[in-house]
Amino acid sequence: MISRFRAHYQTIVPNLFRSVPVDYRRERITTPDGDFLDLDWLDHPASRQLVVLSHGLEGDSRRVYVASAARYFHRHGWHALAWNCRSCSGEMNLTEKLYSHGQVEDLETVINHALATGLYDRVVLLGYSMGGNLTLKYLGTQGKQRPEQVTHGVAFSAPVFIAHSADSLDRAENIIYRLKFRRALTEKIRRKEAQFPGRVDFSRLKDVRVWRDFDRWFSAPIGGFDDLDAYYDYLSSGNFVAGTTAPVLIVNATNDPIVPPACSPHELAATHPLIHLEQPHWGGHVGFALRGKPHNWMDERALAFVNG
Repeated sequence: MISRFRAHYQTIVPNLFRSVPVDYRRERITTPDGDFLDLDWLDHPASRQLVVLSHGLEGDSRRVYVASAARYFHRHGWHALAWNCRSCSGEMNLTEKLYSHGQVEDLETVINHALATGLYDRVVLLGYSMGGNLTLKYLGTQGKQRPEQVTHGVAFSAPVFIAHSADSLDRAENIIYRLKFRRALTEKIRRKEAQFPGRVDFSRLKDVRVWRDFDRWFSAPIGGFDDLDAYYDYLSSGNFVAGTTAPVLIVNATNDPIVPPACSPHELAATHPLIHLEQPHWGGHVGFALRGKPHNWMDERALAFVNG
């Protein structure tokens, strides 16, 4: 009981009772399919190194964990780019699809846009929860086609095998996270349905009993899938990350209430020379606070790995 309380405390408190002010420069870019992405930058005129930050489900560039990393890397001589997934920057996106754990084409668009400026000799990717999964899937699917400037990937609290994370939301103790995600995603799907009628059947909302029901009747159709297992296979970076040609670090706490141990690629990390899995016994889900410091442990660990 005490350990479960500690896990929720370490998940909620560092992100709820802390603020990290950052003075981003916003840029809007157009995606190949005619949508837009909002990018938030911390520029460093003396640097040619860039960290690309990917937020979690229903997050954005101003979430504490993202802003903390942007500020920490910036103070250590890096440019920082925190991008917002479709619909996550305060304005509904334009196309039929929203975003998902597996939609790496948007991360690819962001990286290619940054590289096209010619300002960066080195780019590292840092993602949290859903953003960590995106980071791993991007590197796995790029394989030998990876831009040479992209040298490392780091993922914290990443649901590498998404079905296990989806099932964990149904545990009684996770009701606060389940209600939060369901409320936010339902509102976005309603708005998407208003833009493009007929994509989903909202009469099924009353029939939702477990998270898989929500994904089967709403998330998967919005994402263009009519089969839930195929959708989960598409989302899960664990099905792709073996293709990485860059070193990656995956940090999943053993007391993470949302990402259970089954989400981590234990067997792959034991044999793959470029995949490093760490499982600290503390930190919860994207928590890892450091008492008395203006940043968190994730910032320190990520910078040490990419510079190691």
